[in-house]
Formats: sequence, C-alpha cells, structure tokens
Amino acid sequence: MTLSIPQRIQTDTWVNATWEAFVVAMDDPDYEEGKGYFDNGRMRIEMAALGAGHGRQNSVVSKIVSLFAMVRNLRIAEFTNCSFRKTDVRGCQPDTAFYIGPDFQLPPQDNAPIDVEMYCPPTLAIEIGASSFKDDLGSKRLLYERLGVQEYWVVDVATRQVIAFSVAEGRSGQITASEVLPGLEIGLVEEALTRSQTEDDSAIMRWLMESLTSE
Repeated sequence: MTLSIPQRIQTDTWVNATWEAFVVAMDDPDYEEGKGYFDNGRMRIEMAALGAGHGRQNSVVSKIVSLFAMVRNLRIAEFTNCSFRKTDVRGCQPDTAFYIGPDFQLPPQDNAPIDVEMYCPPTLAIEIGASSFKDDLGSKRLLYERLGVQEYWVVDVATRQVIAFSVAEGRSGQITASEVLPGLEIGLVEEALTRSQTEDDSAIMRWLMESLTSE
C-alpha cells in the first residue's frame, strides 16, 4: 500500500509513500524531531534516539572538515541536519552537509528546505551511522547518488570507521582520500575519531593542525 496521507507511519524503515505524504509528514508535529528521506516512491522517517557516540562523532567530523578547509583556504559552508529536496522526486536530511568550492551560491537562511534545483546539491554529505548504519550504506547511498552529491561519507559509530564514496554520473566508488577536499586522507579522519574517545576537542584540533601544517 502507498501512503497518500501519513497516518501511523512506521518509522525508522522505508515505506511506500507519495511525495505529498512525505511533505505532510515532515510538517507534522509528531515527526518534527525526526529526519526525513524520500526516494523512488518510498520515504523513511528516523525517530531513533541519538546517543553520545552519534553526537560526538558528528561534531568531530564536522570540525575536521572545517579546519582542513580553513588551512587549505577552501571556500566552504556547513549545514547540520538540514533538509535538501528535489520537488516530487527525492529529499534527504544528512547529519552534516557541505558546499565546497568557489562557485556555490549560499541558500537563504530561512526554515524552508534547500531546493537543489536552485542551489545545487551539497558537495559532501555525511551520515553518522549507529542504528541506521546499514541503511546509510544501502538505500541512502543510492539516494545521494541520484541527488547528485560529489562525495558521500558514512561513519560507523561502533568501529569509528569512515567509508567514503566519490560520486560521478550517478554511481559511487569507495575512496581512501577525499576528492572534494584534496589532500585529506580518510585515515586522518578515522584517527581523529579514535582520539575523540579519550581526548577533548582542543587536543584533537591541536593535533590536527600540527598534522596539516607539517605536510
């Protein structure tokens, strides 16, 4: 059955739905704390509680990207838990997303989802996977391929592994160094995540700054 009006939606799994049902669900107060995804006539609303591992690792990864961009003088804009939509086709809400490069246009800072047909998809989308890890590698990876991001990272909270993909022509392949942040090795991100288990942010950023400026 395909949902046309969202009632008693089963969360944290993909369900058949119309675009209209997805939009209505995302405006429903019952799901305002959830994250929404839509692709190929299916939607997923994630309501699972986010623990300290998810929050900490998301914070560390975003700091690494931002610091790397600053050191390498790259133009960048970060969006946390922001909705990106291609009307009637697909929508997503990555944990963190970045526009990177000299040519992107900053979307207006209002409460509307970012229209990727007007402002382009984010350059880099990142999902922090705890309970959603398998889906992050599966259906969401296909969603981001179709959306047109250039790079997609999945962080496994349990192992602190970063699985990164370069996306081109609607297909993705695993990489060990970022292509949208040239010179950033994925192994460096993983080491920072390992350090985050015992070190505070200041210590991690000092280590990272030393690593980046000593190259």
